[in-house]
This record gives sequence, C-alpha cells and structure tokens, in this order.
Amino acid sequence: MNSIMGGFSPPYDYDFINAYNSAFSPSTVHVKNTALALYFKRGLLQKAMSPFKWKLPETWTGKAKSYMLYVLYVFGYFAVINTDKFGVIPQGCTLSGFDIFYQPKYCMINNPLIKYHKSPEIGKNCALVRLQPDYMGVMDIVNYYGDQKALMAEAVGVNALNSKLSWAFAVKDKGQSTTYKELYDRYASGEPAIFIDKSLLTPDGKLQAQFINKDVKNSYIITDLLNDMRTLDNMFDTEIGIPNANTMKRERLITDEVNANNFETKSKCELWLETLKRGCEEARDLFGIELDVDWRDELTVSDVALGATENPSLVENNNNKELTGNGKNG
Repeated sequence: MNSIMGGFSPPYDYDFINAYNSAFSPSTVHVKNTALALYFKRGLLQKAMSPFKWKLPETWTGKAKSYMLYVLYVFGYFAVINTDKFGVIPQGCTLSGFDIFYQPKYCMINNPLIKYHKSPEIGKNCALVRLQPDYMGVMDIVNYYGDQKALMAEAVGVNALNSKLSWAFAVKDKGQSTTYKELYDRYASGEPAIFIDKSLLTPDGKLQAQFINKDVKNSYIITDLLNDMRTLDNMFDTEIGIPNANTMKRERLITDEVNANNFETKSKCELWLETLKRGCEEARDLFGIELDVDWRDELTVSDVALGATENPSLVENNNNKELTGNGKNG
C-alpha cells in the first residue's frame, strides 16, 4: 500500500482511487457500501457467530461479550490481558514482532483507558484468542455472500417491476389522453360498469389499447431468483458450519450425499473450534478464568434431512437408503 500511495497525499481524485482499487479488485459490478448489501452482511455476520457457544467469566457478560464476539469475527482475534483497573478483560489489538516460527510475539493495545501493559507478550503477559490459524476473521466470506445476495435482491425488485401487466393507449391529442386516463382510473378503482363514448373505439369496435408486455408469465423469474438466494444461504451455512441439506434438489438426496455434506459443513469449523480452544486454554492457564467454547448444537445434516427442516417431505426410504426431496419415489 505504501509503495502505491507513496508520493501522493489526500484528497484523492476518482481516477486515482480507481487505479489504486484495481490493483486489488477487478473492475466489475459491485454493490459495496449500499444499504441493501449492509442489510444482508449484518445478518450473515450474526449467523456466522451462531455455531459456537461460549462459557465466559461473569464480568464478560453483556457489553463485554458483544465487544469480544465482534472483534473476534471481524478482525480475527482478541487479546486477554490483566489490568489493574478493569481486571482480566478481552481487548482488540494489533500484532507485532515474531518468534522463531514467524508467528506474532506481541499484542499492541491501543485503548486510552488502559495506561499500562500496552504491548504484552503473547503466552507470557497475555493470551491471544484467534478464530482461524491465519489470524483472519470472517468478513471476506460475509462480504462475498452479502454482495451476491444484494445483487439477487436487486434482480428480484427489477423483475417484479418489469412483470407488471401494463397497458398502452394510442391517442390523437391531449384531450383523448385525459379521457383514457379517467377511463383507466375508473377501471382500476373497480367500477362494475364503465360507459364510454363510442368515438374512442376503432372501426372494428375495439379500444385502441394493448399490453406492453404480453408474455408476463415467461418473463417472471422471481421464484427462480428466490430459490437462488436460498442456495446462497445454504452455501454460506456450509462455509460457517451450520448443517443444511440440499432440499432444492428435484430428484433424490442419497444418504451418502448427506454424510458428505456433514463432513464438508463441519470440517472448516472444526479447525476454527480447535484454534479457539487453544487460545481459551492459554487464557485459563495464565489468568485462571473460566473461558471456553464449544458447539452450540450437535445437529447434523442427517438430522436436518430427517425432520429438522422446512421441507417435511424429506424422508428416509429404508429400502434403498435414499432421501426423497419431493416426497415421490420416482
């Protein structure tokens, strides 16, 4: 970043910002920094926090717990330090130094209310609880799926607008235009009978009106878009360890596929859980606090497929060990 920005100082023009961003993100369609994208990202971030249940010290409930979780999942880690004024608390930090394995050695605490122990040594004066082995949070996953869902939601709105059954009237002058507007207002208001001047009719006795979009049924794709959004939800759930079954499948869901999804769903989160537990253990050894984390629920994809799902027709066939996704045997 410094090499690119070196020699320049703010304010930056749009052309320079685009040139800078293109080094990291290709020029394409983005929905970043929109209210719609932020709406989905907020929900996805909270969902990402849900697979694990924490056992915390009594003083970490309420605001301290919320602070700890958001720091952990957004930035990827937090430090546990002992202060003379606040006791043992979680704190957001940056990392510095390195040991023989090129791993961070110190936590840099930048809190104006903490006057001492600004750079404690990891494993000696502080414990570092991290979410992933690479010290990253989940915002890359949240941003990707939040952007995708925002694009889908925009498409749903556009398709709903384009799927309206609109009329077009051919008029001679402004007066006839006003007459047709009044006629349509009366029709739209639900009047059972409307009487019009026959001068508005064509020689064959019809109104000079036609549909703008005559093929509304085939242009209506909202159902498909909503199904795709549900698929994105399932993909995100798989990423963060929430069990889900391929209930959108039209044919059959084989038991082996469910078992494979069980492993795919839990494999990454098992790694996250192991990493979190190591940090909690280090905090317990250093400060003697009650800090631990575990699965919130041991629910698996098999459980989802066999009843804990919004699709009650997903049942097991004991003869061929298949899970029918639509309640049919064909």
